[in-house]
This record gives sequence, structure tokens and C-alpha cells, in this order.
Amino acid sequence: MSKTAFIFPGQGAQYTGMGKDFYEEIPVCREMIDLAGEVTGLNMPALLFEENEELNITEYTQIAMLSVEVAILKALEAQGVKADVTAGLSLGEYAACVCAGTLLEKDAFLLVRKRGILMQEAVPSGGAMAAVMGTGADLIEEICEKTEGIVSIANYNCPGQIVITGEKEAVERASEALKEAGARRIVPLKVSGPFHSAMLEQAGEALGEVLDAIEVKKPEIPYVTNVTAQYVTKAEEVKPLLVKQVSSSVKWQQCVEAMIEDGVDTFVEIGPGKTLSGFMRKINRNVTVMNIQNKEEFETVVNCLK
Repeated sequence: MSKTAFIFPGQGAQYTGMGKDFYEEIPVCREMIDLAGEVTGLNMPALLFEENEELNITEYTQIAMLSVEVAILKALEAQGVKADVTAGLSLGEYAACVCAGTLLEKDAFLLVRKRGILMQEAVPSGGAMAAVMGTGADLIEEICEKTEGIVSIANYNCPGQIVITGEKEAVERASEALKEAGARRIVPLKVSGPFHSAMLEQAGEALGEVLDAIEVKKPEIPYVTNVTAQYVTKAEEVKPLLVKQVSSSVKWQQCVEAMIEDGVDTFVEIGPGKTLSGFMRKINRNVTVMNIQNKEEFETVVNCLK
């Protein structure tokens, strides 16, 4: 039997005006984005729809992305379009938790606002990330282990694209070693810190304290976690994994492969950009991939899946 997965992108895909047509035309979308504003005290329409510098700063980017992803998710559900399984890349995992029914929308907004602030505060000076193209994971892992200083894999995105993270000098040393070992291309990323590295463990621990005050429910549908690339089916698994996720590698390729192995043949990327769809083409070309980042695409998906 065929299955549908809703997948949610992480930060980096944001742009001014994202979600504007949903906010203006679909009441449940306006309701969700306004709820994000109420919970966080932020002016969400200004953050999302007006030119500003905050949108690209982690503590604001994360809540902005999540509010749009949850808004579109709720619009789909209102049309009777639902997922069998779900997953999200990094920040997107919080939208997956809402989709799976483990987190209430208001709690997810509160958590992600706090996550963004904690990650921004924890960012040490001298952190960096770089995308490595055209080299296998085994070689990258080996070189990271041999490199002096803190450097490790942040994201297993898809075949031929892996992101490394850590201390700036260590990332540069590993990048040089990877070039010498035959990496096709290495692109330093424009990010404000070494995300998904051991340098952010304290931010994860602080997030754990926030999570302790929030009720987490048993997933109504399974979701695949970035940390292990396995299904989460119990409420008690959720909090430790969200804490660990801040400083652990994102095993995105493995998450997708796990869903395909489970019978998923249709993936719907919900939210800004088409990053995950690009990864999907390199992971498996035999599955159907759809995007929703505007109203027109939303209507197409509803017509296909309703």
C-alpha cells in the first residue's frame, strides 16, 4: 500500500514574503501565524512579509520558518489531506512533531523561539560550517576524526552532499584535507554558528529545561527523527531526541531511506524553498515529490491527494 510523507525544511530556505498568500487568503493559516506571534511576543507579519534583517538571524529565522510550515500543514489538514508518516530537517522536525500530534502548535512555537535564542547565544566565536560535494561519508568521517580541533559531520543531506561543522580553523583544516583527497567542491556556508556540533551541547541542555515544562504526547502517526533516522512511536522518546538533535548530526538521507523502505512513495515538502526536493532527486528518483510554498502549489497537492 502506498504511503504519503509530509517533510519540512530547516533554516536557510527563508525569504521575505513567505506564506503571505496563505496568511491573506486562508483563515486557519492566519490563525496559526498570529498564534506564533501571541506565544512569542513577535510581530509575525512584519517579520515574514516586510524587508528586515531579523529574518536571517537564527533566533528569528526558526520561528518564522516554523510558523509558515505549521500554517500550511493546518490548511492541508482542513482539506482532509493527511500524512501517513512525517519528518523534518533540523528545525523542520518541530513541524513534524506538530504533524505527528506529539506537540501542540503553541508549545512548538514557544520551544522553537527558545531554541533559536539558545542556539544564537551558544554560538561561540570562531565556529563554521561547510558543504562538501562529491565525496563519500566514510572518507569525510575519517578526515574529521584525524583533524585537530572540533570538526564533525552536521548533515548527511544526500549522496554527494555532506555538511561539516565545528571550530573555524578545524573546519578549514578538514576542508583542505578533503580537497587533497579529491572532494569535487567545498562551499563555506553563510551561517551564524557551528550548528549540529558538540559546541552546542549546552544549548541542547538548556532546551531540555524548557521541554520539561511542556507536555509531549504519543505520536498519532510515526515520525522519523534526525538523530537516529528511526521512527519515534513513544511519547517518552521525544524530549531526549529533541535535546540531542541540537548538537547531533542530521541524518536526513537515512531518514528518507527509512521512509521509502517503509512504503512511502509520495513526499510533500511543506514550507519555503525546494531544498528537500533537490535532495530527494539524488536519494531516489522513483518516488513522487511535491512542494507547497504558495497557494497555487497548495491547490495542486490538495487536488492530487484529497
